[in-house]
Amino acid sequence: MKKILSLLVLVLFISIGLVQAQDSSYLAAPANIKPASPNSTAQSVINSLSSLPDADTIIFINPQRILSDVVPKVMPAKEHQEMLNAFEDVKKNFGVDPRQVEYIVLAVRFKKPTGELRFQPPELLMVAGGDINAESLMGLARMATSGQLREEKYGNKTLGLMTIDPIVKEAEKNPFLRNFTEVGIVSLSGNTIAVGTPGYLRAAIDAGDGKDRISMETLNSLVRDSNALLSVAGRPWTAFAKSFGMMGTETTSRDPRCVTKIGDFYAALTMDANNFILRGSMNEDNPDTAKIVSNLFSGLLSYAGTEIKDATAQTMFKSLVITPEGDEVTVRAEFPQQMAISFIHEQMKPKKQDAAVAQPLAKPSRTPRRRTRRRTQ
Repeated sequence: MKKILSLLVLVLFISIGLVQAQDSSYLAAPANIKPASPNSTAQSVINSLSSLPDADTIIFINPQRILSDVVPKVMPAKEHQEMLNAFEDVKKNFGVDPRQVEYIVLAVRFKKPTGELRFQPPELLMVAGGDINAESLMGLARMATSGQLREEKYGNKTLGLMTIDPIVKEAEKNPFLRNFTEVGIVSLSGNTIAVGTPGYLRAAIDAGDGKDRISMETLNSLVRDSNALLSVAGRPWTAFAKSFGMMGTETTSRDPRCVTKIGDFYAALTMDANNFILRGSMNEDNPDTAKIVSNLFSGLLSYAGTEIKDATAQTMFKSLVITPEGDEVTVRAEFPQQMAISFIHEQMKPKKQDAAVAQPLAKPSRTPRRRTRRRTQ
């Protein structure tokens, strides 16, 4: 089971690093401008995600295309086959085929301060949906946790909650970790399952009933390229304002004095036949601010590049170009596909141990003592 989970995690990390090639001009569309009317694929994705709860940062991953188009290029053939064999074992033993997961969404939501005016850590949520049996996955979770899941009714759903003992111990020293001492899992529908912090799971159940759902503006930004294997959209300034009481607290509402979409961003990593292509944009509200932020980022980027020692990573890093374009700051980069794949393969190799092994110190040789026999008188 650990091997299967490690392979799934590997696929997830690969997906964050690589996505399929699409129209770069569309990818670079400003984050604060609603894209053109979505096509049928994009609309299908939006329909699938429209019942999610509100999020300040959201990542959309298409695991099926990652497994079919990206993983075979990045993962060594032997490990790729082991992964496929592991998927077959999961399907045979538990009736769940990981290859049928149609989407994975990772969401982060910040909260208003408590009545005691204390900063609250963000909440985390991961949702997976597709041609899967959510109840079977719930049963698999119960088996994997050896019965440690305790059930809690919320609305018309049953949450499975588990306390993470190591974090509980660390939270005694660091109160910031108290919000992460529990993790939960819930079947949102017959083919959708969610894992995350308990409060966000309850919000996901409420959203399924129509309360405080994610905005269509966020979804339209997220899936502006419906064929991307990975895309991300966020609103960091809104999250900051919310977290530090500029929009009130949990007990006292307050109209913000400054409403702005500055910092709202969109990004995607794509590839064509030869290169990997990064495209991103961040809203700055006006051209002057865009130029100031662009100069700041470019300076920081130049300094950070001097700290990278690996030659391949340095080449990839230097390909980043940050420019102001109207009210936006855009980020672009292109680097050879083979360079990126070789770099990933190098990072996946096990660390080589020093061949030289310390030899034990030789014991000093001892000269045998000569014994003389005493004559007896």
